[in-house]
Amino acid sequence: MPDKNFFRKLAENDIPDSSILDISKGGKVLVISDLHMGYGSRDDLDRNGEMVTCILEHYYFKNGWTLILNGDIEELQKYPLENIRKKWAALFRVFDMFAGENRLYKIIGNHDASIYFKRHPDYPYKLYQAVKVITGKACAYVFHGHQLSAIYSRFNWFIGLLIRYFLKPLGIKNISDSRNPQKRFVIEQKAYSFSMENHCLSIIGHTHRPLFESLGRFDYIKFEIERLCLEYPASKGERRDSIEAEVKALRKELSKLKRKEKRDILRQSLYGDELPVPCLFNSGCALGKKGINAIEVSSEDIALIYWFTEGKSKKFVTRGNYKIEGIPGFPYNRVVLNHNKLDYISAKIKLLGN
Repeated sequence: MPDKNFFRKLAENDIPDSSILDISKGGKVLVISDLHMGYGSRDDLDRNGEMVTCILEHYYFKNGWTLILNGDIEELQKYPLENIRKKWAALFRVFDMFAGENRLYKIIGNHDASIYFKRHPDYPYKLYQAVKVITGKACAYVFHGHQLSAIYSRFNWFIGLLIRYFLKPLGIKNISDSRNPQKRFVIEQKAYSFSMENHCLSIIGHTHRPLFESLGRFDYIKFEIERLCLEYPASKGERRDSIEAEVKALRKELSKLKRKEKRDILRQSLYGDELPVPCLFNSGCALGKKGINAIEVSSEDIALIYWFTEGKSKKFVTRGNYKIEGIPGFPYNRVVLNHNKLDYISAKIKLLGN
């Protein structure tokens, strides 16, 4: 069974190896998860590894951000840690830079849990099960999310053996909640209910599905299309053309999501027939075909971020009304997909939460 006491302990700050990070007087936090750093020809991070290394060093470290690695950073269910550290020496060097200035928080996930259970006693970073971020506007709990699944709470050790000695040699993909819409929904719903009951934010990973204000991409696109349609009648000139292009791109994205997800799951909602309470966030993963997602938090704001290599973004980003920011000298671009003020989110949680 999942840890039935996990949420109670989380709310009471009673989880072993948890931490409190106070940014209420200033500070910026990046939450990124599910890098799945591996080794060899089937390394999941190969596609985006150079981009992750670059943006962490040349954007986030240089601009004073604190880094929270929210689980499944190393793919230890497939590869030995020493091989991973050898291949990703450049990325570990960047982690060392954050750690050297006390700006690194490493949360465990199900794929890198063996580090926590003392199988790697020389691991250089302090490990956490959860981090409570105090912003002054709202309280945010950051945890990976695998604790909410019975199979990972009870049998993660067995899954690791199955992956390393059976699935990996045969080239079969991992057993993962990220590939099962129903399992994703159950985990997200549990985290959502916890946040509702405690009037707080939860920032998870694990399911690989970016969430902002409790909305997945499918729900967000529907709301965004409605907003653009309301704006369209009063718009003129270039803005009207921009709205037309953006709606067209979003409708194509919506069609793709319909094909990927099961229809019964799409009809379900984290919040049933109630108004959505903006309390659940998910940083997504670093394994996207065209880019990576992450969550940024400050004392005032929270945002869902998308990074991509120049010329390889999803079409809705370049066609839409998004501000694209680059890193001088590097081909990587940052886009804010969703953004809101924490005082607004806090007020909505207070008014709409249980």
